[in-house]
Amino acid sequence: MKIVLVATSASKLKSHDTGLWIHELASPYYEFVEKGDYEITIASPAGGAVPIDAGSMAEGFFNDECKKFMHDPIAIGKLSHSVKLTDIDWEPVDAIFMTGGHGTCTDFVGQPSLKSAIETMYNSGKVVAAVCHGVLALADCELEDGTSLVKGKKVTGFSDSEEEAVQLSKIVPFLLETKLKELGANYSKGSDWGAHVVTDGKLITGQNPQSADDVARAVIEMLS
Repeated sequence: MKIVLVATSASKLKSHDTGLWIHELASPYYEFVEKGDYEITIASPAGGAVPIDAGSMAEGFFNDECKKFMHDPIAIGKLSHSVKLTDIDWEPVDAIFMTGGHGTCTDFVGQPSLKSAIETMYNSGKVVAAVCHGVLALADCELEDGTSLVKGKKVTGFSDSEEEAVQLSKIVPFLLETKLKELGANYSKGSDWGAHVVTDGKLITGQNPQSADDVARAVIEMLS
């Protein structure tokens, strides 16, 4: 089985320093590694080194999987030399997993290479998963008939109240919860900072960083 974890290439959201929220990649990465039979690729829009949000390495957020990842030569090598999205052949890939961090607000929106990858995967009946701000990428995606990919789908993603809590609601390109609802999605959320995962067919979404592990487990279950 081949899985592509997609991370941001952006270290800035306007004037705000940001990047990848490392837990949202590290924890799923080890869920897949421990399964034992997955080929894991880390990709990004620009390729190369993926910037990490310093906030995600602060006490209380930097969990054991994150620490393990940063000291794992194979893992950190993949993160430092991520594959450019346009260089990936999606035909043999079984699942795409969009990770979060506010960097995605810069380069997961209006990103043709990511839009094309998601649409190709979804329209081919493959697993499409996203967590937290990684869900932003779905807002641009369409089905083959031109309708929004999320229209009528059960989804979740970083809630408007969580965005307000981190005081970035004024600089994100759009409030994700509001946007998904506008696109006709059947959006649901759990409590702020509580794990909440929604599956609709082969579309799997998680609300926040706390949901990352459960999204990965849902992908594993789907692929099994």
